Amino acid sequence: QVQVVESGGGLVQAGGSLRLSCAPSARGFSANRMAWYRQAPGKQRELVASISGGNTNYADSVKGRFTISRDNAKNTVYLQMNNLKPEDTAVYYCYADGNWVTGGTQRDLVIWGQGTLVTVSS
Repeated sequence: QVQVVESGGGLVQAGGSLRLSCAPSARGFSANRMAWYRQAPGKQRELVASISGGNTNYADSVKGRFTISRDNAKNTVYLQMNNLKPEDTAVYYCYADGNWVTGGTQRDLVIWGQGTLVTVSS
């Protein structure tokens, strides 16, 4: 089964930057929509940013600070996070939906990553 693998989380001071990356773990997966969600302690998971085709969408709380982008050749999605705030502290999850061609068959999949922790200190 194909998964998505996230990287780039860590500890940063307020005002700093981090870049998250996410890519499928196996060949043959063609993603349609890719997105980043986050879940802070005691809160529900929320959409941070998404990209589908040439269209991007952002949560109001991150507009102007975060940028989602995609390298189609690498089937990789990035989240550049600038001017980070303590309230951005959360586990960030990569999401991808698309189809996976393997062994001569095609399957439609929705995949969630395991999550990567972003901690912003004040």
